[in-house]
Parts: sequence; C-alpha cells; structure tokens
Amino acid sequence: MAEQSPAVTAAHPPDKVLRILNPILNRLLRTPLAGPLRSQMMVVDVVGRKTGRQYSIPVSAHKIDGELYALTSAGWKNNFRDGAACDVVVDGRTTKMRGDLLTDTALVAELCHRCATSWGPKRAPTMMGLKFRDGGIPSVADFADAVRRERLAAVRFTPA
Repeated sequence: MAEQSPAVTAAHPPDKVLRILNPILNRLLRTPLAGPLRSQMMVVDVVGRKTGRQYSIPVSAHKIDGELYALTSAGWKNNFRDGAACDVVVDGRTTKMRGDLLTDTALVAELCHRCATSWGPKRAPTMMGLKFRDGGIPSVADFADAVRRERLAAVRFTPA
C-alpha cells in the first residue's frame, strides 16, 4: 500500500518567479492600483537582525481576532526572533509596528487552521502558500504536522 502524502504541504511559486514578482508587488501594494490586494496582502519593511540590510517582503495579510499575522516558512521570519521594529504597509497605509515570531506548534497550527477557515477551502491554499491534499480545510492536527515538517511559523504584528 502506497503511503499517503501529508494533508498540508508548502506550495510556493518557484524562486525565479518570486524574484520577479516580489519587487512588482512591493511597489504595487503601496498604491491604489493594487485594488483588493491592498487588504489581502501587506509589505513588511524590516532591518535584518544579522545583516543590517533593509528588506521589503510582500506577504499575505492574515487578520485573526483583530490582530495582524504573517504565516511563513521563509527565512525572513527569523528577523523577528526576540521581536523587531518594522513598518507594515496594509490597505495602502504604512504603520510602525513590532513583529514577534511565534513558533509554538500548537499556537501556529491553531492560527493556520483559523486562517484557512476564514479564507475558505478554495482561496486559503493560495493565500497561505500551502497545498491541501483533500481540497477541504485540514484539521488542526494536520496543520501541526505541517508546522513541524515545513517549519511554519507566525509573525504577529502589533502597533508600536
């Protein structure tokens, strides 16, 4: 019997596509031309904690219980270990914020599940950069498995 694939896996565009798309999104999300993307995505401007370089990262904006989150497995999340000041552009407005990296498996899995539920089974995979094996919303346990396997984490943004 063949082993079944995981219920949740990472499904990002190829790096070459991201290298082209990210600078375009970075500029577009700062203008009214972005339309509905302005509330669905955000740009996080942060200084690298080791390099001191300025990074501008376009990422999906997840609003849960009135708080703003980014869910990611990308390396940029580590700039928020121990918290970091940043500027966040969402809805066309730039706000000074503090980002805190959340890595607790149960917490991140719950946030992922709630986020997926709010986006719905058709839109969630695209907005979360994930693939759902069965087409529905995976369980919290399925997300916990993905958090461990894919090294998913959340960054919570709060006003500075």
